[in-house]
Amino acid sequence: MSTRLAPTISRDTEFYWNGLREHKLLIQRCSGCGKLRHPPRPMCPQCRSLSWEAIESSGEGTVYSYVMPHQPRFPFFDYPYIVVLVELSEGVRVLSNLRDIDPDDVTVGMPVEVFYETFEGASGDLVLHQFRPKGLQ
Repeated sequence: MSTRLAPTISRDTEFYWNGLREHKLLIQRCSGCGKLRHPPRPMCPQCRSLSWEAIESSGEGTVYSYVMPHQPRFPFFDYPYIVVLVELSEGVRVLSNLRDIDPDDVTVGMPVEVFYETFEGASGDLVLHQFRPKGLQ
């Protein structure tokens, strides 16, 4: 288990981090217009409603974009590592890491699925979503 920087958790994002601890990838759905949104925020950018509910994502999606950072090197990452923008099947995009694949084999549009990993955080254990090519277990 490697150490990671702890996220800043607010009233608006607490549901999201609690969901990850339960191995659920939660996204917001506006109660006013039904639009899905991520990252979490208090107001719907579409209709400006403050009412929303959390729905569980299937955790399946495709690689929308990716990058492999090289500098600065952080001690809590194994290099090379892949930062990926995943377009979930629900239509919203999430930023994460892509694991269990050679960096040369990553392609835009490839199907991926979520899994959860526990890291040591500054304030205890931290559960984060990670992605891997679909079909790996």
